[in-house]
Amino acid sequence: GDKAFAQFLTDEIKEEKKIQKHKSLPKVSGGWELEVHGTEAKLVRKIAGEKITVTFNINNSIPPSADDEPQEEQKPDEQEPDLTSTPNFVVEVIKDDTKQTLVLDCHYPEDEIGQEGEEESDIFTIREVSFQPTGESDWKDTNYTLNTDSLDWALYDHLMDFLADRGVDNTFADELIELSTALEHQEYIKFLEDLKSFVKCQ
Repeated sequence: GDKAFAQFLTDEIKEEKKIQKHKSLPKVSGGWELEVHGTEAKLVRKIAGEKITVTFNINNSIPPSADDEPQEEQKPDEQEPDLTSTPNFVVEVIKDDTKQTLVLDCHYPEDEIGQEGEEESDIFTIREVSFQPTGESDWKDTNYTLNTDSLDWALYDHLMDFLADRGVDNTFADELIELSTALEHQEYIKFLEDLKSFVKCQ
């Protein structure tokens, strides 16, 4: 059983490497620096008096596919590349002379993906906004969190413009999907390789 499993994994790894689009992770334009720790990635950009960081985790970032049935007649390598990783991402804006960080929790709404015809619609939305003490990794639940569901549209638009002025716009969001998808695929292949080594271990 284990031998067959290991053989299956070997074939699977070969197939996945064949369809791997990026041998190295794609860059995000606009002067963002990338740090990757396992499944978590952080993009950092400094502009006059400010530091902007965008953090995301690729775990559970691939939305469930709507059509699970018609896979029999498709060759496995035909349907694979369509998997797209659309992770939630957190934008932190830190101004040099304040002790607070503005934190914007963003996500890709599932129904928006792929509707490229609508030029004016944003491909990501802001879900929550809060202030957190700069430099503290443990965020406090006692700090007020603004949920955008019931928000005045004018304020929401200003928040989106605020992000766009700092390089977090639709182009960025597209490139983040590209980066996240490549990272997810890279980690998936690594997982298969680790699994193979584990299965083969006597």
